[in-house]
Amino acid sequence: MNSITIQSPQPAEEGESLSLIVDSRSAGLRLDHFLVQALPGLSRALLISAVRSGDIKVNDNVRKSSYRLKTGDLISGQPRTLDIPIRVEPEEMPLQILFEDEYLIALSKPPGMVVHPGSGNTGSTLVSGLVHHCQSIAIVGDAARPGIVHRLDKDTSGLMLVAKTEGVLRKLAADFKNRRVKKKYLAIVKGIMPEKSGRVVAPIGRHPVNRQKMAVQPATGRHAATNWRVIGEAGDRYSLLAIVIETGRTHQIRVHMQHIGHPLAGDAVYGGGSKGHLFPRQMLHAARLGFNHPVTGQDLEIVAPLWPDFFMAVKAVFGEIPSQLGEFA
Repeated sequence: MNSITIQSPQPAEEGESLSLIVDSRSAGLRLDHFLVQALPGLSRALLISAVRSGDIKVNDNVRKSSYRLKTGDLISGQPRTLDIPIRVEPEEMPLQILFEDEYLIALSKPPGMVVHPGSGNTGSTLVSGLVHHCQSIAIVGDAARPGIVHRLDKDTSGLMLVAKTEGVLRKLAADFKNRRVKKKYLAIVKGIMPEKSGRVVAPIGRHPVNRQKMAVQPATGRHAATNWRVIGEAGDRYSLLAIVIETGRTHQIRVHMQHIGHPLAGDAVYGGGSKGHLFPRQMLHAARLGFNHPVTGQDLEIVAPLWPDFFMAVKAVFGEIPSQLGEFA
């Protein structure tokens, strides 16, 4: 097990082992406060429960959540999965599949659909449709999110990759982790950008007050970089952006756009105004994925057409479809 410092914590999920070394900047923090900042993929309740049960220890000793950390403390353990269904029921549903072979599926997730079951999400999910479409996916990877290589927020539409075998899942996950997958998004943001293109580099971590949100956290956040380019403007009200992310942090584009004063239209959580007829959700679409096929070695580039709500919003706001958006329309 590799030890790491708070500056670069492992992106842990429920059930994964962890090993964290406390550096001088984090000395004095409560154990629970440290954990929720270092492990944004896990809920506060799960982490506190894991500390109480001894699933997470400090220097191989059980400590209280209020324990004050010291430089060099080793935090290790394995949080148990809590309230996560272990079985996905197949469910017939329409899937917008853009590419499929015996190894993987590339599809476009519709807005409003949750990718996999979890705490608070036990109804219809994308993985239920995938397991119905291809039964063998049910035994690939985690039982609650079989085949899932990466995720999109519920109200973000667009491209996702799904693995049909364990080997393909591991290879694609490694490619995402090592930034070998090219990810391009389209977004409508509030206001007019100061330049025609730019780059946001700001570390992201769990919001210190609202644990359901992420935020720019200079001291404890994880490195995150987002590149944007203007492809359309509507007066001084809105901009249409092509966005390429170098990293894949939770809510990265939403947080970075809010950070520079141009939140996503329709993103009530991050300052983009409430949802309505014009913007029924956060206006973010995963438009393109470029990657190397994990088995054949072929370079693939998949494009996901706009979903109707995004297309109609672009027409309503910008008056016409910008020429650079043609391939996605």
